Amino acid sequence: MTRVYNFSAGPAMLPTEVIEQARNEMLDWRGSGMSVMEMSHRGKEFMEIASTAEADLRELLAIPANYKVLFLQGGASTQFAMVPLNLMGRTGSADYSNTGAWSKKAISEGKRYGQVNVCATSESDGFNSVPDYADWKLSDNAAYVHVTPNETIGGVAFDGLPDCADKPIVADMSSTILSQPINVADYGIIYAGAQKNVGPAGLTIVIIRDDLIGHAADSCPAMLNYSTHVDNESMYNTPPTYSWYLAGLVFQWLKQMGGLTAMAEINQRKADKLYQAIDGNDFYSNPVAIRNRSIMNIPFVLKDAALDADFLAEAKQQGLTTLKGHRSVGGMRASIYNAMPEQGVDTLVQFMADFAARRG
Repeated sequence: MTRVYNFSAGPAMLPTEVIEQARNEMLDWRGSGMSVMEMSHRGKEFMEIASTAEADLRELLAIPANYKVLFLQGGASTQFAMVPLNLMGRTGSADYSNTGAWSKKAISEGKRYGQVNVCATSESDGFNSVPDYADWKLSDNAAYVHVTPNETIGGVAFDGLPDCADKPIVADMSSTILSQPINVADYGIIYAGAQKNVGPAGLTIVIIRDDLIGHAADSCPAMLNYSTHVDNESMYNTPPTYSWYLAGLVFQWLKQMGGLTAMAEINQRKADKLYQAIDGNDFYSNPVAIRNRSIMNIPFVLKDAALDADFLAEAKQQGLTTLKGHRSVGGMRASIYNAMPEQGVDTLVQFMADFAARRG
């Protein structure tokens, strides 16, 4: 069996070691006589899996004690509704930055529940940068400030955070969480779909500060109320148990790799190699402002778009898959999350040089 280098934006590659461990434990988890998929979520076996996963995630991110960790369903898209349903009612309004496709979706959903002030936008430059923080127009009565620190589609990343005074920052970190150390205390809520850097699709992680729990609107459904899930330790209903288990294996793999500081060094090195290949050859280009280039999602275009299909077909023959850019922007996109080995990026860079030499 030959494993390809899968550059998909999500669901994305998982570490081979994690998949192998899951395979070995598929029929019998540690002598229990059953698969994790068959376990009661309230049984002692799965409770051990769940508690270990949370402890490992807390360790990796150095999550303060005054934050709860939730393992939920519904993807980041459900969080677009949960956040305003739980927080916006405190003042009736919130600030949102608009830096790409996922920001726009969060804004659209937020408008269903109150007043949304778009405090910063880079739409005029095609979402190829993050507006200077000094130019953000934050409102006085915002219940929170929503940001998307890494736009998966456009490959645009924040280079810091705005000064939001005492307003909690809510961050969609679906495509950047666990790629490098962060200061969790800078945020009120962090949420992330799992299918990029955490595990398989079906799981959503929410990290929420204690004082932001318990403010849901009266009309908020129980399943969308953070208090419901905090009070029931993410088990109000049956959680995505197998995705939770696999996420736990990824957390253990990250610890074995040296934690997030080590991963940040690897990820930066991978990104530097790919950007050098793009910038060093006029056959390729990347439109994102250098200070806002993502180290997770790297879009690029060929000098002649008529060669896109050939590029993708030949890349696939070399075991380099899922490089087609999002339909809204075209071109190519290489998502190089934690599980993408450095050899995968090296192979892509070599192929790009060869293709340009032959077809440029």
